[in-house]
Amino acid sequence: FLHHSITTMNLLRAATLCRGQSSKLVASSRPALAPTATAAATALSPNTNNSSRLFSAAPAAAAATTTSNLPPSIPRVGAATAFPDEYPGQNYIFNWCLNADGVTPLKKCAFRITKPLDLKVAGLALPKSTPLKVNAKGDRSKVPEAGMTDALSFDTFDEVMQQTKDSLSLSDALYCPEGHAPSTKFGVRVITNSKEGALVSDLVAYLERMPKRDPTSQSVTCYVLGGPNCEEFAGYAIEEVEEQKDDGSREAVSVATVVITGKKPSLKRIVAGIELSAEGLEADALERAEKKAEEEKGE
Repeated sequence: FLHHSITTMNLLRAATLCRGQSSKLVASSRPALAPTATAAATALSPNTNNSSRLFSAAPAAAAATTTSNLPPSIPRVGAATAFPDEYPGQNYIFNWCLNADGVTPLKKCAFRITKPLDLKVAGLALPKSTPLKVNAKGDRSKVPEAGMTDALSFDTFDEVMQQTKDSLSLSDALYCPEGHAPSTKFGVRVITNSKEGALVSDLVAYLERMPKRDPTSQSVTCYVLGGPNCEEFAGYAIEEVEEQKDDGSREAVSVATVVITGKKPSLKRIVAGIELSAEGLEADALERAEKKAEEEKGE
């Protein structure tokens, strides 16, 4: 027993001695923090007061010391980077969705508005009544369909649409009400820079609320540009595109684009464009269904 105790004590002393020597070795082999790292850490500091810096040289030195002792396999994961935080008006998924619609919010301020609470987040007033009935019969004749009459050609419509998209991209803020066209299942997205009056609030009250889901392209996209230098324009176009279904197959569907510009865009004119688009989409869907039925009958 005595011999065992002496042996244990010798082992403990040897371990202590080894720890002391390895600590000295590590301390002597630690690389000094490079001046460039110190400068970078100082530059990142949001506060010039040394006592309250969030990014000081001390944590950087500790990180350099720690990473220098890591296995060589660790650097394969790459350097860590900070991902910017989202905030009201800055949502990455929605921004990509707007980009697919041809509008890139360069000022990083685009509000997706699907319910009245979103209006408050965007700093806008709540609608006075919901749902809002809008009589746009008198404005329907003022929103021609591109390519259907001499009043509006496809080339003119495409040119104005692209100019409108570019101007919206440069706007300080974008407001994007979404919902179903009343009494239909066609999704509508309005992209506008206008805060005139209660335009956005009235559009939210007019559109029927859709089930909550991640942002995606809608059947009807309205580009509404307002401002003192905007010329009056109104028109819409319907085109057929291919859409991929959940099973991977593709089918033809129709989508509509409405463009309304002016110093103070009219709610009735926007509603007229939405109503005309929904009627056109419904007619196209019915025509495709009848054609499909005839093909199946012929087989």
